Amino acid sequence: MSAITKLNVSAVRNIVDIGMQPSLLVNLLYGNNGSGKTSILESIHMLATGRSFRSVKIDPLIQKGAEQSVLYLELADGQHIGLSRSRRKGHTLKLQGLKQNNWEEVARLLPVQVLDSTAFLLLEGSPRARRQFLDWGVFHVEPSFVANWRASRKCLANRNLLLKRSSLDEQQLSAWDTELCSYANLVDFARREYFESFAPMLQKTLRSLGGRAMPDLAFTYYRGWGEDEELEQVLTNTLQADLKYGVSQHGPQRADVRIKIDRSNAVELLSRGQQKLVVCAMKIAQGILLSEAVGSRCIFLVDDLPAELDKENRTAVFSAIQDLGGQVFLTSVDRQDCWGEGGKTATFHVEHGTIST
Repeated sequence: MSAITKLNVSAVRNIVDIGMQPSLLVNLLYGNNGSGKTSILESIHMLATGRSFRSVKIDPLIQKGAEQSVLYLELADGQHIGLSRSRRKGHTLKLQGLKQNNWEEVARLLPVQVLDSTAFLLLEGSPRARRQFLDWGVFHVEPSFVANWRASRKCLANRNLLLKRSSLDEQQLSAWDTELCSYANLVDFARREYFESFAPMLQKTLRSLGGRAMPDLAFTYYRGWGEDEELEQVLTNTLQADLKYGVSQHGPQRADVRIKIDRSNAVELLSRGQQKLVVCAMKIAQGILLSEAVGSRCIFLVDDLPAELDKENRTAVFSAIQDLGGQVFLTSVDRQDCWGEGGKTATFHVEHGTIST
């Protein structure tokens, strides 16, 4: 079970230096807006993935006047993760005291799901957001996926460089096309296999959340080129268009999870409340699959969901997350049991970058 038993955060946004020993189940961080609640969730996400879910740039995370941020956590199984981020020297990530070159091992050890206002871009945002969501799930259940995905990206980058040249080297292009197609098929196979488990779990989860009013909602996987076509032939047929734009128009980098009602994009027909419920179902379904596949449970970081969902839907979502049996960190302005009736919640008051129980 992935569960945090100790968390220390230093010099992240308005947090000077805090420490907490969270519950293995539900943890409510409450306090006024700007008090530092979301920065605590952000710190957990940074340790788990190396990225913020609030900002693309890392520098603003480091507290004004500080040279570096320092994050540390311990897990229930005794493992510990540390991260320092400096304005000048980049970052240092350590697992069990050993320096890590990337986040692969840490991300598998500490799977996190975020539910906040930006999560709802899964429906209305670009295919890239849905593709990243899909790949997160594949990454945690298929160990070879990352290597194949990276190899396909390398092939794609080299192909695009050739497309931008004033004179096309057809021999080099053919070589990169062959290699790209090989890795693209592996990436596609892993994504497709995962999606075949994900789609029915998503529909089941959505029904449990009260999504019965959306019976015509369909989720389909698009691999980035036609189902009845070989990618190598597609690349040949579309070469002139690729040369014109200087970029590959087809391939695994164009994959998407398409969400439709009849033939229309679902986002155009669903209410805001329904859209948010669908996104919550997507996150929860992914958490269920992770638990079933690898025996690990997601840590859910839920940022101010009371502001995003009405009480009935909020209660249904909280109940579904609670049923997963994993650890949850949620934020709220008020100290209230927004977890639902009878939920046992450890509470922490956050004020001016400090924390108390």
